[in-house]
Amino acid sequence: MTIPPCPKCSSPHVYPLDALLICPECAHEWNPDEAVVANEDQQPEVLDTNGNTLTDGDDVIVIKDLKVKGASNPVKAGTKVKSIKLVDGDHNIDCKIPGFGAMGLKSEFVKKA
Repeated sequence: MTIPPCPKCSSPHVYPLDALLICPECAHEWNPDEAVVANEDQQPEVLDTNGNTLTDGDDVIVIKDLKVKGASNPVKAGTKVKSIKLVDGDHNIDCKIPGFGAMGLKSEFVKKA
């Protein structure tokens, strides 16, 4: 049996575990018997707190005060964040917040402006 490279990061170091294939570099797990239906270039759907779909370049408003490590003041509720970028990971949004700089936010703490 030949093991295909990782569909997410193209790593050749994939190994089988039970019915799954696992990539040690990006931690992606998948079943090789299931057809890959999702388009690799397609962004995952990210929803704000009201259920509206967010896209790259949208403006959002922070809905609650958010504590920031290393900062003396929190990001205040009502702060408008312009031109967001959607990402995968522990947060959904990369942005620049006035007075704080570059930051990652979770979509459940913002609403579309």
